[in-house]
Amino acid sequence: MSIDISAISFSADVPREARPVVCVQGLGYVGTAMALAIASARDDGVPAFDVIGVELPNERGAEIVHSINTGQLPIESADPKMQQALDGARENGNLSATTDLGACEFASVAVVSVNLDLQTGELGPTVDLSGLRAAVRDLASKLQPGALIVVETTVPPGTCSTVLLPEIETVLAKRGLPAGSLMLAYSYERVMPGPDYFDSVRSYWRVYAGETPEAADACDAFLSRVVDVDNFPLSRVGSTTAAEMGKVLENSYRATNIAFMEEWGRFAEAIGVDLFEVIEAIRVRPTHSNMRQPGFGVGGYCLTKDPLFAQVAARDLFGLSLDFPFSKEAVRINGLMPFVTLDRIDHMLGGLEGRRLLVLGASYRGGVADTRHSPSAAFASAAIARGADVVCHDPLVTEWELPVPPVQELPEAAGFDAVVFAVIHDEYLAIDLLGWLGDARPVVVDANHVLLDTQLREAASAGCRVWSIGRGDIGA
Repeated sequence: MSIDISAISFSADVPREARPVVCVQGLGYVGTAMALAIASARDDGVPAFDVIGVELPNERGAEIVHSINTGQLPIESADPKMQQALDGARENGNLSATTDLGACEFASVAVVSVNLDLQTGELGPTVDLSGLRAAVRDLASKLQPGALIVVETTVPPGTCSTVLLPEIETVLAKRGLPAGSLMLAYSYERVMPGPDYFDSVRSYWRVYAGETPEAADACDAFLSRVVDVDNFPLSRVGSTTAAEMGKVLENSYRATNIAFMEEWGRFAEAIGVDLFEVIEAIRVRPTHSNMRQPGFGVGGYCLTKDPLFAQVAARDLFGLSLDFPFSKEAVRINGLMPFVTLDRIDHMLGGLEGRRLLVLGASYRGGVADTRHSPSAAFASAAIARGADVVCHDPLVTEWELPVPPVQELPEAAGFDAVVFAVIHDEYLAIDLLGWLGDARPVVVDANHVLLDTQLREAASAGCRVWSIGRGDIGA
C-alpha cells in the first residue's frame, strides 16, 4: 500500500487541503540542504510542503535560524542552486527556521538530521547517543498520531530498532497513545558539499526502510515528492538496520579504498612512477572505474568516523565480539596521510625549525568551507609543533579552530620555504604558477593532485624543488 502524505490529517485546526508541514531537525550541512530540497518540491508547479527548520536554542542555533530567516545561507557554498533554492522558498513563504521545537507540533513528517560524534579511547570507539535520543524524544512528545519520523543521521546499524523506537514508544505511552502511533523510518543522505551540493539531495539515489511496512510506504511517498525518482529511483531495503548498515558500509568501502591506494602511492614515489597516470589507465576498465587515489588526507564528517560505527554497533547494540580490522586500519592510515607530506617537507628542507610554510587550502575538500577533520588542520598543528611558521590560505574558509587563522587573499610566494597545494579549490586549479612564484623558489609540494604535470615541470625547470603525492620528485 502507498500512503499519500498530503492526505495525512495531523490536526483538526489545519484543513486537509493545506500543504503538509515538514519539520527538519538540525540545520547543518545535511539538514540545510534537505530543508531547501523539501521546500523546492513542487506539485503541479505549487510548493508541495511548508518546511520548518529547527535548531538548538543556543548561540550557534540562533545564528543559523537568523541566517535562514533573513535569506542567507548559514554555511558557505560554491553551489548557486543552494541560494536560489533559499530565495525561492522565501518568495513562496514556505520555509522558516526556529529554535522552538513546538513549531513542529502539527508536522506530518519530521526529518532528523542531527550530528552524532564518535569518540575513541582505550576501550575502542564509542558513540554518545544521548543527543539523538533526546531529539527523537522531543519529536515524539510533540508530533500528532500518524506522523512520520525519518532519521537521516548516520548511526551505528541497529540504532533505530534497538534505541530510537523504544524511546518513541516510551514517550507515546506517557502521552496515553498506543505503540505505533508514530511511524519511524531511516533514509541516509549522500550529501556532497561543493559545486553539486543541492543536486546531491534532489537528484541523487536514496536508500530507505521503515520499522513497519506502513512507515516504509510513508517514507517512499515522502521522498518521492522530494527526490527526482524518475531519474534517481529509490532503493528500499528490508529493515532500518539494513539501511543504516548501507550508509556505514558505503563509507567504509570508500575509506578503505583510499587507504589502500596510500601504500601504492609511496611505492610509486619511490620508483619514479606517476601513479595518477596508472590509475587513469586502470579506470578505463568498467569494473575499476571507482578506484580512488592517494592524497593529502581524508577529512569531513563521514569517512573519518563511519568505518568505526560497525564495531560500536556490534559491541554495544548486539553484544557481539567482532573485529573490523580493515575498517579500523583504513581510518588509522587515512589519519596519517597529512604527516606523510609533512615528513617529506621536513626531509627536503633539512628540518622545520624556523621554516615558513604556506598551506593552500584549509577545508577538507575542494569547493567547500567545511573544515571538520581537515587534513590541513592536522598538518598545520604538527608543523607548528616542529617549530615551523605556518600560513594557511583558503578562498572560502573564514573561521578555523586553530592558532593559525586562514587568510583569504593569496599571499605572495616570496618569503616561504615551502608551498603546499593541499585542497583542490578552483582558484588553485587556475593558478598561473610561474607568474605567482615570481622570483621566489620555494619547495613546491602538490599534496593532492592539484597541479598539472606541465605546471610541476615548469616549476622544476625554473629552479624549484618539486615533489608530488603519488609521483615523487619531479625533475626539470
